[in-house]
Amino acid sequence: MNAPIRVAVTGAAGQIGYSLLFRIASGAMFGLNQPVILQLIEAPIEKALKALEGVAMELDDCAFPLLKGVVQTSDASVGFKDANWCLLVGAKPRGPGMERADLLKDNGKIFTEQGRIIDAVAATNARVAVVGNPANTNCMIAASQAKRLPAENFTAMVRLDQNRAQTQLAKKAGADLTDVKDIFIYGNHSPTMFPAFAHATIGGKPAPQVINDDAWLQGPFCETVGKRGAAIIAARGLSSAASAANALVDHVRSLVTPGAVHSIAVKSEGRYGFDPNVWAGMPVRTTTPGSYEVITGYAMDDFAKSKIAATNKELVEERSFVAGMIA
Repeated sequence: MNAPIRVAVTGAAGQIGYSLLFRIASGAMFGLNQPVILQLIEAPIEKALKALEGVAMELDDCAFPLLKGVVQTSDASVGFKDANWCLLVGAKPRGPGMERADLLKDNGKIFTEQGRIIDAVAATNARVAVVGNPANTNCMIAASQAKRLPAENFTAMVRLDQNRAQTQLAKKAGADLTDVKDIFIYGNHSPTMFPAFAHATIGGKPAPQVINDDAWLQGPFCETVGKRGAAIIAARGLSSAASAANALVDHVRSLVTPGAVHSIAVKSEGRYGFDPNVWAGMPVRTTTPGSYEVITGYAMDDFAKSKIAATNKELVEERSFVAGMIA
């Protein structure tokens, strides 16, 4: 059995947090030989902290053998202290009539502070995974505050989009989910993201060859994946929670599994035609636990290039909205 690692989670008593924490404590995220200490962070609001207390009670009551401690706090300096992984789930939701620029600026203040504190108090070479939306730009803001931790340690989650795309391709092809490989997400975690179906395979064959319906792939497929979150809100009256938590488990599990090939949002450095300074989804291969290399060998056709240009435009616009917050 390994020594425990410390995992900080923001918004720990929220919907995603509630679906997430028990998965981490059970070993689903880091493996069955990796004990964890959960450092749970909530807003300094009485209702939220009371809910967090209840969540901690339930974690105790599950008697997880891998769970070696639980910290409850509203102080980010305490919650991120010595954390090996910082999972930034909490964010301000978009309210009625709120413009996207206003949401970006409000969340920008949150992620500016969190990035600064993580850089100051988290463990040496801590990893940060951002879920709170707009995730790509919030990740960029947090990373901009870091002087000690390198930019590559900050990733944003596009795994939910990848999982959605994988399922849609499997259903359309009448194939088992596990037969769908190499479906990667490029760009923003928003309706503009691009699920690059041309590179995917189904049963070892190119996905477009198996499905043989370009109109569906370029239209309803991309639209369904991009707007799935809105469809879930319309259906259940609440945003994705369990599926988002599951995607974060997948995101981190792949990042600690050498050889895993998957999608994450990283600093683009100009790859695939993205602005060098935005965080964009793209395919990576995990090299050592927590580290990765971007896979750069995929060629893009005109359709893919147009989709990447559109999602890059949105990311550049988001960056411009928060330019004053970027260190």
